[in-house]
Amino acid sequence: MKKKEFVTQDLLSKIYQEDTSAPRKLPPERQLAEEYGVSRFTIRQALEKLVSIGAVRIVQGSGIWINETVRNNPLVYNSITEKRFDQMHYRSLSLRKRRPDSDEQQIFAINDNAFIWEFSRLRYVDNVAVQIEISRMPATLFTDLNGEVIERSIQQYVLSKGYQISHLLTSYRAISVNREQATLLGCKKGRPAMHIINRGILQGGQVYEISDIVDIHYTCTYLIPYNPDNLRFRQQQR
Repeated sequence: MKKKEFVTQDLLSKIYQEDTSAPRKLPPERQLAEEYGVSRFTIRQALEKLVSIGAVRIVQGSGIWINETVRNNPLVYNSITEKRFDQMHYRSLSLRKRRPDSDEQQIFAINDNAFIWEFSRLRYVDNVAVQIEISRMPATLFTDLNGEVIERSIQQYVLSKGYQISHLLTSYRAISVNREQATLLGCKKGRPAMHIINRGILQGGQVYEISDIVDIHYTCTYLIPYNPDNLRFRQQQR
C-alpha cells in the first residue's frame, strides 16, 4: 500500500474510533508528518482525499476539522464517486430503444407494450479507460435520452428532469475480463475486475436505471458495525 493510502486509511479509522460528542480537529500537517514519518506533501495528499470524500474540512487559520456527519454513511468512499467530473469522461458505444423483457417489466413496473432505453458506454478516468457500462432506463420517464446525454453524468441528467433520487442498491462480484471487454478497455484478457450491478431508485420507489458495470480499477471502503448476532448465526452447526 502506498504511503498516501496508508495515511488516509489510518486517519479514517481514527476518525471513526473517536468519541463524537463534540466537534474535533486533526493535528496540523507538520505534526501528522512527524507521527507517520512521511513528507508534508504526502500528508497533504491524504488530507485532500479526506476532504474530497467529506470526512474533513480545512479551515484556513483554524485547522483540519472532522465532519461528524461522515459516520452516518457506511460507504466511506469508492473509486467510482471519488473523482471530480473534470477528471472523467464517457464515450458512447451504443444506444437503442426496445421492448422490455419480463424481468425488466418487473423491475421498472411497466408492461410489455412500454419501451426502455438500453445504452453502453466507456468511462475514462484521467484519459484511461477503466469501465464498461451497460444501462437500461424506462423511456416513459426519459423521452429525450440521446447520445450526448449518455456521455455525461446520468445522475445529473435525472435530477435535471425534476426527479429526486432516493438511494442506490448495489452488488459486487469479482470477475476476470473476457476477450471483448479487454479489447474495449485496452488491457489483457483475464485481468481481475469488479462486476457491479447497480439499481437507481427515485423517491417513491420507482427504479430509474439498472446498470451492469465492469470496472478494472475499482476500490471501496466501508464502515460496517460489528454484528454479534451474525457471528452467532455463522457459528451454528447443522
